[in-house]
Amino acid sequence: MFKPAVLFTTILLLSGCALKQYPQSPKVSDEEAQTYNCAALDQEIAKSHSVQQQIDKTGEFDALTVIGFIGDFGIGNGIAKASANKHASARLNELEQLKAVRCSHPTA
Repeated sequence: MFKPAVLFTTILLLSGCALKQYPQSPKVSDEEAQTYNCAALDQEIAKSHSVQQQIDKTGEFDALTVIGFIGDFGIGNGIAKASANKHASARLNELEQLKAVRCSHPTA
């Protein structure tokens, strides 16, 4: 009886479930890339910065951090935060590259 309980507890600890909900940023779609003008790109870049701030705020120490640490040593929340940061940074980079191509005006 003791072995199944230990096995179950070990599997549960290694599963890494996230308790915090981080905002997710989708990639820039082809339709978005074709329709965004410079003003829309500036607005989307501002939104991406806002999402990054939300991720940082959600990642701050609180009761869910403690519960997550007790449940799986914080692995699930860490993975969720890293994934959210990766997607937000990727979207921001795509938007900035699109802006550099679309909104570059020669200064002659």
